[in-house]
Amino acid sequence: MIPKEILKEVKRIEIMSKGLVNEIFSGEYHSAFKGLGMEFAEVREYQYGDDIRTIDWNVSARTGTTHIKIFEEERELTVMLLVDGSASGFFGTHEKFKNRIAAEICSILAFSATKNNDKVGMIIFTDKVEKFIAPAKGRTHVLRVVRELLAFEPESEQTNIGQAVEYFTKVTKRHSTAFLVSDFQTGIDFEKQLRVANKKHDVVSISISDAMEKKLPNVGIIELEDSETGEIITVDTSDKDFRKRVFAASMHHEDELHTFFARNKIDFIEVSTDRPYVEALAKFFKTRERRKSR
Repeated sequence: MIPKEILKEVKRIEIMSKGLVNEIFSGEYHSAFKGLGMEFAEVREYQYGDDIRTIDWNVSARTGTTHIKIFEEERELTVMLLVDGSASGFFGTHEKFKNRIAAEICSILAFSATKNNDKVGMIIFTDKVEKFIAPAKGRTHVLRVVRELLAFEPESEQTNIGQAVEYFTKVTKRHSTAFLVSDFQTGIDFEKQLRVANKKHDVVSISISDAMEKKLPNVGIIELEDSETGEIITVDTSDKDFRKRVFAASMHHEDELHTFFARNKIDFIEVSTDRPYVEALAKFFKTRERRKSR
């Protein structure tokens, strides 16, 4: 039995996502993520200015009138959502936790895909794959994806991105667009798996962070718990040098991520809990659209 509050939240996210898709993302999504190629659609009579290379000589000979072949984009795509469900997602110092923002972003992507008649599938992972939903079409299927995300309760609290990406590569034979959604609060131990996946598929990474993970406030002596390992340490946040070290370590990790994704030519979107994620998504879609149209 699905709790009423989950169903209510699914409906809210559906309304929100459809509004954004209709107003902002539908056209950008279609342009940014092209189909697999061109397929034959029909023939019509030749008109002045048509490319003579498209003349269908068999039909022209049979009818006695010059005809050309018309091709259209083979549109149908498969979109896979690879979502980090580990315990570090249950954190946020602003309006929403990171995992709720992840659910909303995945909802927008899923409704954008289904509006373009694309299939949507999902993998939720921690340090293991905890849920797999095979790609399918339609509103009912997308609502199931959103519902599973909102109701998900992890069996494990830790993260293994490499294992999830490897699983995705093994179970997904058809060329897909994969959105890897995580806070990437783990070492970069997934380079090999992601490089392999990006050769077979089109991988887009979405990093969700919170400002306090980089800049600790000066609130004196506090206890900090690692949400994934359970380790508790006592720190003095009034120590300026300590806050500088935390910030430096965070920036170093961020630089490593940037370098890794740039080196492997993997699209990378950065989202923070204190800023509207719609802006980051819209900017990415437009940038990718320009790049694909060259």
